[in-house]
Formats: sequence, structure tokens, C-alpha cells
Amino acid sequence: MTADYQYRRLDKNDAAMLLVDHQSGLISLVQDFSPGEFKNNVLATAACGKYFGLPTILTTSFEEGPNGPLVPELIETFPDAPYIARPGNINAWDNEDFVNAVKATGKKQLIIAGVVTEVCVTFPALSAIEEGYEVFVITDASGTFNEVTRHSAWLRMQQAGVQLMNWFAMAGELHRDWRNDIEGLGALFSEHIPNYRNLMTSYAARQ
Repeated sequence: MTADYQYRRLDKNDAAMLLVDHQSGLISLVQDFSPGEFKNNVLATAACGKYFGLPTILTTSFEEGPNGPLVPELIETFPDAPYIARPGNINAWDNEDFVNAVKATGKKQLIIAGVVTEVCVTFPALSAIEEGYEVFVITDASGTFNEVTRHSAWLRMQQAGVQLMNWFAMAGELHRDWRNDIEGLGALFSEHIPNYRNLMTSYAARQ
């Protein structure tokens, strides 16, 4: 680590969440997580976005074709979020409506997750870095064909300055201090990490 390293942490007041192409057809391609694990990670990431009040943008690519519609749980979680149905743009950043929606948030930190990792996540992540945004990719809510393609994408993004983290780390960094809200975040964790419920049960018993 270089001496001039600066820890750039997520700030809930300056972050927006971009959920890219979590579509029924594309999700069937994800093989680097089990189906249940991956869906849980995606929904946990979305739940964090809602919990922290992050401006959130939903987008799909060619949903009238084999990519399919967005998974309904995301629409239910963010019924009022901008929904950009791209007619064909593979890189979401090539779609003017999507970029305008990102700029309209006024945020400089972008939290990105999507399917598949080396395309639907990597392309807009690199484009956003080029535009001067700080980019954080949620690795366990982004899926692809296998570990080789996943690690190739991670290395490519890391080289450009993208920060990689899982959804649990994202939540911790956004929350900063347990005293901000123990029960609320604990309930979110318990919903998506079954063993975490034991921890919260233990906490409740001591109150």
C-alpha cells in the first residue's frame, strides 16, 4: 500500500445505487453463486439501498428479447425509482436517459450491482470512473458464468480504481456506528443472514 493512500469510504449522503439488468433471463446465466444465494444477495443489496434512503436507479437491457423482465421484487422495493428500459444499449452508460438519471441524483459515489459482471457491471463502472465518479461494485450481488470470468472482470475494474465489496461490507460502511440504529439494521441483517438472527436474539435477551 502506498504512503499516499486515502481511504475513500462510502457516504450515505453522497451515494446512489444502480441496479443493472437483474432480469429473469440474464439471471439464469449466473453460475458463480447458487440461485437462492444470489437472489438473497441481490435483495439484501436492494434492502440496504432502501434502508439508507439511497437514490436508486433500475435499468434493463432489451427486456422484450431473451434477457427478460426485471425481477419483480426490485420493482416492489423501489416503486418510485427511475426505471430505464434500454432498447438495446449493452453498456447502460451509452443510454442518455440512464446517464441523465444518474446525474439527476447529484451524488458522486455510485454503488453498482448487476448481471453479468464482466459486461453489465464492468462497462458502466468503467464509464462512470472515466466521468469522475467514485464507483463501488457489490461483488456478491453481481453474477456471471463462472469464477474465471468473474475474476477477470474484478481485475479489470480494480485496475481502473473501482472499489469491490460485498453487500454486508457496504451496509457497515454506510452505517458507520451501531448507535445510529441497532434494531433496524440488525433486522435487515437477520432477514438475509439466518445465523445473524441468533446474534439479535442474544442482544434482545439482554435488554
